[in-house]
Amino acid sequence: MARALSSCQHLRMLTLTDDLGNLSYVVAGDGPPVVLVHAGVADHRMWDAVVPDLAKQHTVIRYDLRGFGESAPPTGPFSETDDLNRLLDHLGHERVRLVGASWGGRVAVDFTLAHPGRVHSLALFSPPWPGYQWSAEMIAYDEAETAALASGDLDAAVRINLDMWLRGPARRWEDVPAGLADQLRGPLRTSLVNQGVVAEHSQGAAPGDITAVSVPTLVGIGKLDVADFQDIARRYASEIPDATLVEFANAAHLIALDAPAELTALLSPFLAR
Repeated sequence: MARALSSCQHLRMLTLTDDLGNLSYVVAGDGPPVVLVHAGVADHRMWDAVVPDLAKQHTVIRYDLRGFGESAPPTGPFSETDDLNRLLDHLGHERVRLVGASWGGRVAVDFTLAHPGRVHSLALFSPPWPGYQWSAEMIAYDEAETAALASGDLDAAVRINLDMWLRGPARRWEDVPAGLADQLRGPLRTSLVNQGVVAEHSQGAAPGDITAVSVPTLVGIGKLDVADFQDIARRYASEIPDATLVEFANAAHLIALDAPAELTALLSPFLAR
């Protein structure tokens, strides 16, 4: 696995430049195209451990959303859906298998609703739900992050997010796989630095009828994740007509980091459908 991770980390990043900045992306493998969309506290590297196996059968495309990783913060209003559409046009892929984690999962849903003919299948892991009535636990997290950023304490904001999204509410830090916090800290810091400008310019989640999703859909959730997201995952699975819910016993919010082998074992046959 270490060798596979190293090969992923040394893939050359490519750049799609436009009037709002740039989208950085990386491509591996050969076969039917699969796009992996990262979480809002990470960047394309969160998928490093699942790419080597997926790339044996697929062209695997990963990109950094604007303001994340190596993609510059936007200089004006933008749409994540339009960005993905532009990237697929640039790469010459008419139809793809689409996989998204957390905020990337909602980007994938919005794209599927806006461009149903371009999506072969959809896999969502811990996606949010627009307008969801968050629990007191989630509101307290948001208030703590906001206070840390307002006081200029970026390190505290990083710790708050690592506690919520990596460790989760149901385990101790000693139970988190070694090295994951260090792996996530840099991408998370970048996302927090750019959070304000991204929020200012992003058009956000588009309203849409989730029951209109007409492609095979996989919904995954970590059993160690926040209760809100477990409820949301069940909602997606119940309202999308051709959806299957899968629970990961040993994962919190970021399944690709906590349980990459289990995730790959699930994704490979699903993507081959």
